Amino acid sequence: MQNKPTTVRKMPQTPFHLDRDSLREAAMKLGDGAVTEGYKGNREEVIAMLNGALATELVCVLRYKRHYFTASGLENESIKAEFLAHALEEDAHANQIAERIVQLNGEPDFNPRQLSERSHADYDDSGDIKAMVRANLLAERIAIEAYRQMIERIGDDDPTTRHMLVSIMAKEEEHASDMSDLLE
Repeated sequence: MQNKPTTVRKMPQTPFHLDRDSLREAAMKLGDGAVTEGYKGNREEVIAMLNGALATELVCVLRYKRHYFTASGLENESIKAEFLAHALEEDAHANQIAERIVQLNGEPDFNPRQLSERSHADYDDSGDIKAMVRANLLAERIAIEAYRQMIERIGDDDPTTRHMLVSIMAKEEEHASDMSDLLE
């Protein structure tokens, strides 16, 4: 006996409709900037997480720049170039994060006295090229895990921040891969 394919019946759906008047009324709360009534995230918590990420990115910029300027030897020119490229990309991440903090009506914390306390990764002043690469690989791995945990915590409550963090994390994974390749 052969089974007949089952037919799935779709329930009639009402067409999607936006209530233009309620959208306009809610949007009139101009003091909230980009944060609308539909925002489901915990703004204070997200801003605190982002300020930790901002500190991490800024410390990474400083670490990569130090390594770029202090690495010596003709055989290390390509590694130095990699350090500089990563420093510039980490700076771009810091800018993205600071902008998102402002969009959430927060204040990005650039206080240099507290950067290393808030950073997930450490600064490094190694003089040996392999130690520099190792320190950068470690910092990238820390950043990846920190971003993964932030993304998990935010969930679907703040898709804009989540999307930004996912794209930054992908770049950090690329950086970790680059550093890992340099160690071999």
